[in-house]
Parts: sequence; C-alpha cells; structure tokens
Amino acid sequence: VQLQASGGGLVQAGGSLRLSCAVSESTASMNAIGWYRQAPGKQRELVARINSGGSTNYANSVKGRFTISRDNTKNTVYLQMNSLKPEDTAVYYCNTHPKPQGWGQGTQVTVSS
Repeated sequence: VQLQASGGGLVQAGGSLRLSCAVSESTASMNAIGWYRQAPGKQRELVARINSGGSTNYANSVKGRFTISRDNTKNTVYLQMNSLKPEDTAVYYCNTHPKPQGWGQGTQVTVSS
C-alpha cells in the first residue's frame, strides 16, 4: 500500500491547516492509519491514529487541537490541525499503524511565532 501526505505549508501560530493522506488501497479494508511527525533533531512520533471502526487516539501534545478523520469513499485520511504552535513544526507523514511501511516524503508544516 502507498500513502501520500499533502497539505502542509507555512502558517502563523494560532492558525490552522488540514493535511490529506491519499491511500492507494481501500481505507475501509485497512486497520489503523496514523499521522506521524518528525521535527529536526527529534525522533519520529505518532501524532494521531484512527482505526477501521473510527476510534481515534491522540498524542497528549495535540489533544484538543488536532482531529483525525477518514473518508472511505475517497480512500483519504485527514488531519485537521487548529491552534497551531511553533513546536508543531515538523515533517508530517501518514502511514499504517502499528506497523508502518516505507516512509514517503511527508509534508512540511512550519509554524511561525
């Protein structure tokens, strides 16, 4: 399966972005998909995940600000990011969970203060 993240950009603190993850296979048949991020000098971390039943989990650092969702008719997973902070600056990736496959290029999110 191939997953391609898009929608990143430069935004001021407090702003919003919506990331999209296009999946090459039917998301309805997949287990969990996650959004991950990697900031410079830091390890990649799981930000949010959504399972086939629609249940979601979030990292404490983004809880209440980020929302993950999936549209099985479009084979797409979204990450709505609100109240962005400079510490959210990172390359964001989408991948399967709990066993990520090959990592794509990701999409850069830069939050200025």
